[in-house]
Amino acid sequence: MLALIRHGQTDWNFDGRLQGRTDIPLNEVGRAQARAAAADFAGGYWEAVVSSSLGRARETASILADALDLPFTGTYDELVEQEYGEAEGITSSELAARWPDRVIPGKEADREVAARGVRGLHRIAADHEGRPVLAVAHGAFIRHTLAAISGHDPRHYPRFDNLSSSVVQFANAAWHVRSIGDVPYLEAAVAIERRAAEAERAA
Repeated sequence: MLALIRHGQTDWNFDGRLQGRTDIPLNEVGRAQARAAAADFAGGYWEAVVSSSLGRARETASILADALDLPFTGTYDELVEQEYGEAEGITSSELAARWPDRVIPGKEADREVAARGVRGLHRIAADHEGRPVLAVAHGAFIRHTLAAISGHDPRHYPRFDNLSSSVVQFANAAWHVRSIGDVPYLEAAVAIERRAAEAERAA
């Protein structure tokens, strides 16, 4: 069982700027979010914490590990955020104006994010011999990874709040999504499918 947790807030999150691989640190709000969220993972079930290699995820993971008295067992490059190329550092409105078709120079393909995400899950599970792990990563990365497992279009997934968690489980030789952004999977899937139907009607 793995919980994919979005890192705490950064100044760029607050400003609505795309971060991608740009290594922006947590701000004080983000650190407070991580400390407060530790209570959600207390109780003794989780056995280790890992993160992406980007600083905002590493610091979030370190705060959680300290608060829960769990080992921080390392970083995984597979968990880093999607690369947004020339769009990193701009706001959503600027993005829509400059690249309305979302064809952004230097952007990592969605399918590549999904593929490395699933590889990362397998690697974490193997390294921890099936123990339940908290894995701190990034919003777009989590969305594409979950969508690859569930079969939904990632465009219809929700936006993840900072420190929200999405749980996946490896069972019967496959990964399964158990929750999406703190919402049970079946409930979240209904909302995803509704957004997909609305988008199709509007097309």
